[in-house]
Amino acid sequence: MGRKSDSRQQLLDAAHALIWSCSYGAVTIEAICSRAGVKKGSFYYFFDSKSDLAIAAITEWWAEKWAVLGVFFRPEVPPVDRIVKYIDFACQYLIQEHEKSGQVLGCPFFTLGSEICMQDERLRALVQRILAQISGSFEQAIRDAQASGDLDGNDSELKARMLWAFYAGTLTRARIENNPDLLRTLAADALELIGAHPKLAQVAY
Repeated sequence: MGRKSDSRQQLLDAAHALIWSCSYGAVTIEAICSRAGVKKGSFYYFFDSKSDLAIAAITEWWAEKWAVLGVFFRPEVPPVDRIVKYIDFACQYLIQEHEKSGQVLGCPFFTLGSEICMQDERLRALVQRILAQISGSFEQAIRDAQASGDLDGNDSELKARMLWAFYAGTLTRARIENNPDLLRTLAADALELIGAHPKLAQVAY
């Protein structure tokens, strides 16, 4: 076994990859250790349970992703661009992963949250906080776009719920059907859904 810090990171990486591509329930500690190249006895040096490992892996992965994705939601970014760039980045990443593995992975938080919501309160709460961070950013972008006149209406909360449901549903459907084509126009379709002005909807890519 390598250095302890290396073994812990390998376990985190293996847990995230396997849970995302398979499911939380289907992935065993043995499978995680095998993928990580770490002995099972060493697993318990770092973590008391699979749940503890999953929480650590998801927390670390999301912190890294938000450092990239959060840039899209900076106040100085035009509000409609925030939505477009975030959704497009997520979809392009999933399309690229499909090209490598032949599998549309969807959003790990939607699949994990649906699976464990009645089984593991700590994991459920963590997923809920992460999803609230994203959906809250969507709502703020919509509110700012309405204030600037780039979106019609004034019910930002309703539009954000519609956008969130459409985004989550499409990513989940793409995973179920293993169909990356559903992701290719998701950003443009999302803007049409919330009523972006045509000149702004054209920037979706």
